[in-house]
Amino acid sequence: MRHGKKFNHLGRQASHRSSLLANLTISLILHKRIETTLAKAKELRKYAEPLINRAKEDTTHNRRTVFSYLQSKEAVKELFSSVAEKVADRPGGYTRIIKLGNRLGDNAEVALIELVDFNEVYSAKEVEEKKTTRRSRRGGKKLRMMFLLLK
Repeated sequence: MRHGKKFNHLGRQASHRSSLLANLTISLILHKRIETTLAKAKELRKYAEPLINRAKEDTTHNRRTVFSYLQSKEAVKELFSSVAEKVADRPGGYTRIIKLGNRLGDNAEVALIELVDFNEVYSAKEVEEKKTTRRSRRGGKKLRMMFLLLK
């Protein structure tokens, strides 16, 4: 019986699943956004967000703990330097999942998963307002009158 076993096994053995999630997390940290299936993206969020949360406090213990999950020096370095710096004041919710539709070959639901603070479109603090100039209609009559007088 499978009572209380809620997480998605993604059709893989435990070792394959952990490798898959670690590789997806490394790609997410290095590239800041990746495209994958919706089921993998939802599982990746559960796997990656606790690691990002650990990176907010840069200690040797936290670095070693994250490295035991990821096994990539470049990803750990990037996570503890640039990613942790951007998410320092955020209390959680470090990733965003955007559904993209279905894949052409196998009709699988595809999603884009990205780190929230690295998207310039959504995180633009200042929205530039369009400047409007007031146009007077009075100048047009004067120009027409001068044009008629010059003829």
